[in-house]
Amino acid sequence: MTDNAPAGLPPAASSESSGSGPATGAPYDAVVLAGGGARRLGGADKPGVQVGGRALLDRVLAACADAATTVVVADPRATARPVRWAREEPAGGGPVAALDAGLRLTTAEYAVVLSADLPFLGADTVHRLLAALRDGDADGAMLTDDDGRDQPLVAAYRTAALRGALAALAAGHAEPSGHAERGGLTGLPLRRLTGALRLTRLTDPLASFDCDTWEDIAHARARIREHGHVLNEWITAVKNELGIELDVDTRVLLDAARDVAHGVARPAAPLTTFLIGYAAAQGKGDAESIAEASAKVTDLAARWEAEHSGGGSAPDAG
Repeated sequence: MTDNAPAGLPPAASSESSGSGPATGAPYDAVVLAGGGARRLGGADKPGVQVGGRALLDRVLAACADAATTVVVADPRATARPVRWAREEPAGGGPVAALDAGLRLTTAEYAVVLSADLPFLGADTVHRLLAALRDGDADGAMLTDDDGRDQPLVAAYRTAALRGALAALAAGHAEPSGHAERGGLTGLPLRRLTGALRLTRLTDPLASFDCDTWEDIAHARARIREHGHVLNEWITAVKNELGIELDVDTRVLLDAARDVAHGVARPAAPLTTFLIGYAAAQGKGDAESIAEASAKVTDLAARWEAEHSGGGSAPDAG
C-alpha cells in the first residue's frame, strides 16, 4: 500500500465538494474499488477511460473529496488528488476481497464504498447516503438502479458492521469452496456480504449508472454534451484541470458576458470574463470578489449601451 501525489436520465449533479467533513457532519472514509478486469470492455483500463475530459476514477474521487481517508483498491496510478492504495491478495480476487483490503486502511465510523465507473456520481449523493445511514439504525444505505437492483458499490456502511460481516463470511469459508481459498474471500460475490446486513435503500438512477460496456461509455459521453449539462460539466473539468477549487456562480459570469456582448461587442465578452477573473484574483480571489467584479462590468456595459442608444447626444442641461 502506497500514497500518491496529485498528478433519458434526470439532470446530473456536478458538485465538486472539498473540505474537512461531509454535509452530514459525520466523518467518513471512502473505499473505491478500481481493480476489476473490465472484461466487457475488452480488458481496457476502465478507471482511466475519459468521460467529459476526466478519467472515470477521478470523477468518483471528486464525489468523495471530503472523506477523511480515501483508499483506492487497485494498482497505483496518477490521480487528480492524493489517495491511499491497497490491493487484495491475490490481485483480481473479486470485489469482496478488494473491499476487505481497502477497509483495513480505514478508521472512521462510516465508510462509503464506491466502484470506479460512476460518471454521474456527485458529492450530494454521497452525503445523502451518509445522512440516511446516520439518521437510521441500519448497517448500510445503498442506491438502487433504474430497475430496482441493489448497487452495493454505491453505498455507505457502518464500518464495524461491515468488518463483522466480512469476518463472518471468511470464517464460513474456512474450507475450500469454489474459487474461495482457505480462510479467504477470493471469488465471493458481493450479495453474500450484503445479504448479512440490514440495509436502507435509496433510489437514484443517475448516480447509480455505471459504465460496464463501451455503449455505456458512449451514452455517458453523449449525455454530458447535451445542452442542459455541458456547461456545468465543462466548468468542472476546467477547474479540475487547472487545480481551482472555487465554486463559481456561472450565471453571474454569463450575465456579465451577455451584457458586454450586447452592449459593447461580441468579441469583448470572453476577454471581459478573463479580466473579471484576473481582478478577482487580485483581491480575495473568492466567489464574492467575482460577483463584485461582474457587477461593476455589467454596470459599465450598461453605460456603454446607453451612450450608444443615445446617439452621442449631450445630456439634458435642464
